[in-house]
Amino acid sequence: MMEGELVDAEIVVPTHLSFKKTQAYEKYPKGQSRGRWKHLKQILQADLNDPSSYISIESPPSTQPCKRICDVTGFEAPYVDPRTNLRYANAQVFKTLRSLSPHQVHHYLSIRNAAPLLK
Repeated sequence: MMEGELVDAEIVVPTHLSFKKTQAYEKYPKGQSRGRWKHLKQILQADLNDPSSYISIESPPSTQPCKRICDVTGFEAPYVDPRTNLRYANAQVFKTLRSLSPHQVHHYLSIRNAAPLLK
């Protein structure tokens, strides 16, 4: 009687459970993944002058514009003080910028390699 119950239990349980992780061999049958992946030996033997190589550090210039960084806090700065030409992130930093001496403003601009044009 127990053997019959076990056979019935096997019929009820599905062969593939959707919450289980699929194995790599099920996802990529033999022969499909051969052209996509490179072994370490193939990467090391690649041409070093090729800019698309894994080893080469050279890359073309970015097409994205440079991020503007706050001169005081280092956060992203959407604003520029028209008087000192320093970038700032929020109103609290703006108050700090207005309290700086001209020598300190010049120092912040020289760190950023900006031409210090003070008005």
